[in-house]
Amino acid sequence: MSASQRFEEYMTHLADGLGHMDRHAGLKGYCTGLMLPLSRKSVEPMAARVDPLHASAKHQSLHHFVAKAEWSDEKLLQRVSQWVVPKMDFSEGGFWIIDDTGFPKQGRHSVGVARQYCGMLGKQDSCQVAVSISLATAQASVPVAYRLYLPKEWAQDSERRQKTGVPTEVKFATKTEIAVQQLETLLAEGAPKYCVLADAAYGVNQAFRQRLTDMGLPYVVGITSAVVVWPPGLEPLPPKPYGGMGRPPVIPRRTRTRQPVSVKDLAHALPASAFQSISWRQGTNETLSGRFAAVRVRHAGGNIGKARLQSEQWLLIEWPAGDADPLKYYLSTLPEDIALNDLVAQAHMRWRIERDYQDLKQELGLGHYEGRGWRGFHHHATLSIAAYGFLVTERLTADKPAGAKKNFVVRKVPALPADYIPRGSPARAAACVRLNHHDSLPAQLSIDNPPRSMPLLRAAKRKTTFVTQ
Repeated sequence: MSASQRFEEYMTHLADGLGHMDRHAGLKGYCTGLMLPLSRKSVEPMAARVDPLHASAKHQSLHHFVAKAEWSDEKLLQRVSQWVVPKMDFSEGGFWIIDDTGFPKQGRHSVGVARQYCGMLGKQDSCQVAVSISLATAQASVPVAYRLYLPKEWAQDSERRQKTGVPTEVKFATKTEIAVQQLETLLAEGAPKYCVLADAAYGVNQAFRQRLTDMGLPYVVGITSAVVVWPPGLEPLPPKPYGGMGRPPVIPRRTRTRQPVSVKDLAHALPASAFQSISWRQGTNETLSGRFAAVRVRHAGGNIGKARLQSEQWLLIEWPAGDADPLKYYLSTLPEDIALNDLVAQAHMRWRIERDYQDLKQELGLGHYEGRGWRGFHHHATLSIAAYGFLVTERLTADKPAGAKKNFVVRKVPALPADYIPRGSPARAAACVRLNHHDSLPAQLSIDNPPRSMPLLRAAKRKTTFVTQ
């Protein structure tokens, strides 16, 4: 079966989740446009390339399909998962990877746009931010949940909510709350309880970590150097004895000499022998390795209200040789007898979601949607993920001989008709005879270079090293 035939079969599978078979053409046209090597993957340039002889009509139909049609993003993502997940290898386990991504955007009328941290820019700026969860293995990953973060100023603005079509049931929720809601939905649908991975933006939140534990999900999450823990061999005193009046005390006690420490201070107190050099994956140019130590600690933050003594968990410290301070810190509830190299490998599995976003943004136009509404924003993202899902399965199942080209999915761009003029082009404006004495140049739609490859990166074999305190 050729790639084109597999794509047709995939589109038919997805179309069954759209509610109406007459949406099949919109689904196929939009996903085809997203996979073409265009410089801009908004509706108009995609329509012009997908159906050059009927560009205007195709533009209207694709715009209606993505911005107006009432089909469910959740159901389509389920169909994507049903196609991709059976082709993934879970023999070494699976992971739920939580992250968020930003899209720079100006103005105040596009849904969710506000001045906030944008990872793409590395600073605070006007942008949209979406929270997602990817299901990952060592060989592949695919996003299975995706939702726009609605800042409080948007959530409380009824006029802008109405104009952009924000559903009435959507209330303000923090990014960690959105991620927890997504996980709860996945588990309610029967998803397995894999290890959760997240960066420090989520990991520093004690309530988030506790909720993962309550759901029965182990985790490896990043934290900052300021997080406070009880080091090995040191614990708080028991709560005060119950005096018989009121509620029994539950808060662990500290004294002047019995105090927790920051993870940074703990790292500096460890002997050099506690650190080992560990390799966790074969990178593009070299084997990725670092210097790590792991110790059992108890989180000590939040000893107020109903706080109780926390269970022991792993503190993983990454400290490159020659650096003045550690580079990264992680807390993990993985088993106590886990090997250090396995703990390191799982902590660094977050690279898969970074790869997801890299391919979705650079190859599949995730951030190219130009509409303002809630529905269009999510529909476009869902269709980008659908296109990505097909490419992931092609990469997993391709039987390529030695020396074969990496770009196994050939994406040809149909030629534009000679009289095609994009909307907004200067060529559409009426010429002024008195001021303009020269004919305008014909407008052309620029095309990028051939797309980058999406190679399958294999996990390197690792030598087992067991943790010692």
